[in-house]
Amino acid sequence: MRSRQRMFAAVMRLLLKCLRLGRRRRFKLVRQVEQLWHYGHLCLQSLLYNSFTNGDVVLDSLFEPVYWLVDHVTRWFGVVFVALVIGLTSSIVAIVYICLLPLILQTYTPAWICWHLAYGHWNLIMIVFHYYMAITTSPGHPPQAKNDLTGVSICRKCIAPKPARTHHCSICNRCVLKMDHHCPWLNNCVGHYNHRYFFSFCLFMTMGCIYCSISGWEMFRDAYAAIERMKLLEKERLQVAANQTYYQTPPPTFSFRQRAFHKSVVYLWVLCSSVALALGALTLWHAALITRGETSIERHINRKERQRLQKKGKVSTACSTGAGWGRARCDAPLPVPQVFRNPYSYGSWDNWKVFLGVDVPRHWLTRVLLPSPHLPHGTGLSWDLPPCVTEQRAPLLAI
Repeated sequence: MRSRQRMFAAVMRLLLKCLRLGRRRRFKLVRQVEQLWHYGHLCLQSLLYNSFTNGDVVLDSLFEPVYWLVDHVTRWFGVVFVALVIGLTSSIVAIVYICLLPLILQTYTPAWICWHLAYGHWNLIMIVFHYYMAITTSPGHPPQAKNDLTGVSICRKCIAPKPARTHHCSICNRCVLKMDHHCPWLNNCVGHYNHRYFFSFCLFMTMGCIYCSISGWEMFRDAYAAIERMKLLEKERLQVAANQTYYQTPPPTFSFRQRAFHKSVVYLWVLCSSVALALGALTLWHAALITRGETSIERHINRKERQRLQKKGKVSTACSTGAGWGRARCDAPLPVPQVFRNPYSYGSWDNWKVFLGVDVPRHWLTRVLLPSPHLPHGTGLSWDLPPCVTEQRAPLLAI
């Protein structure tokens, strides 16, 4: 009896010790969790605390992963877009040579045949040359080594002097001389050394698409009507096959070659017309920028600066302009505020001569109408007066 009581008492003492030990461990675990929570909260406060923090800073921090994703994905998109341009252009050229050229040689007069052969091949050569040069030519970058270059500012990402008209490309992760934009269709930046190639490619590609759309309009109408007849006859053939009797014969079907020919003509006309509209609008936009002596980035900067100076009353609202060196005329009472001028604009005509590199009249043929790998004026580091500029007037107020 006593032995049973002793055993029961020993078991109860052991059970109480286990309960006390488990309670201690549980309390210890709770204390550790509380300590980790307070430590994490303190770390988060130390990381987020900033006396200059506001809503814009928080919003930029939230969108930073999105910016990183866009920058890195765009690099891969560039390769896909270049392959897409080459593939679509090659398909149009193949359709012209396989389907349209034999028809032209059979139906057109010798004069029209010579015109189409001469203009078509010239346009194709200009497109291929300028696209290849725009892809392979570096836009130009500021030197990384120490030199006597006078920088307008310091690039916050490169931590290096940034010359005038130079901007940092987040996709290329480098500063680009006279940067216009990063073009995914080229997988390259458009800058000082390849800006002319980019614009010439857009111009000649637009001209080629317009040429194909106008020349193939009648063929497109005939091919579209033939495809509609194909669909109608196919529908009738299926109905006859479903209700066929000994006295009925199915309508004739078009051959594979005929179907491929008509669909290729429709594909060519639709693609060329779409590209002509979209790329033509882009070409006109860049032509307007070149006329004003600006790039896409400089237009935005000049517009912001013009608005800022207008609010301060330093620039006339009615007379402000972004291009040209001619004197502004207005009826505002004296004293007239100064007129905003773009210091890199030499007048509409001279801007085009500087952009295309036309120094003498024969350059319009050798450098504009024919493929030419000549370099642009200047090095992109300093902007001295080009020799082709006829006259320069000092700006009243420049930025």
